[in-house]
Amino acid sequence: MRKNIVAGNWKMNTTLQEGVALAKEIDAALAGVSTKCDVIIATPFTHLVSVVNAIDTKRIGVGAENCADKTEGAYTGEVSAKMVASTGAQYVILGHSERRAYYHETPEILKEKVLLALANGLTPIFCIGEVLEEREAGKHFDVVKAQVEESLFNLSAEDFGKIILAYEPVWAIGTGKTATADQAQEIHAFIRKTIA
Repeated sequence: MRKNIVAGNWKMNTTLQEGVALAKEIDAALAGVSTKCDVIIATPFTHLVSVVNAIDTKRIGVGAENCADKTEGAYTGEVSAKMVASTGAQYVILGHSERRAYYHETPEILKEKVLLALANGLTPIFCIGEVLEEREAGKHFDVVKAQVEESLFNLSAEDFGKIILAYEPVWAIGTGKTATADQAQEIHAFIRKTIA
């Protein structure tokens, strides 16, 4: 059964104090309101524990914006899925277009991240989507299909059911171009067919 989810990540914005204040504002705004959807905020790693402790996590889910593709070890600056889960976070964003573009995250790296997230009880919010050049070249179906197949098709049906797929038309971010409802529905239908 599909459900509506509103999720947002803060990217590399807000100090800890600003982030906690923002989370509290969102929490207060949703108090006593029937949203008819799940609400999730994904914060920088430095904010996770404080945000989890500052809000009602039954009303607002909390996630990390990423996690490492390693379990533990000498990987300075990395944060493992186990570490994320230990903060009380329930979600982790994986495969975000910025991570793919700026940090060259490959399908193999993302496959490992998904497995580690699931093994640690986190729900992956797995981002897929094409850039403008791919859309204009008519390659958007091939790109999206490859992103799903290469990182997720190793999963059991049960584990696949624990993932949230987030289609992000990368070409519509900050370009002045807008994805129409028809374009979104077309790609959503294609994603469902690919998974089936």
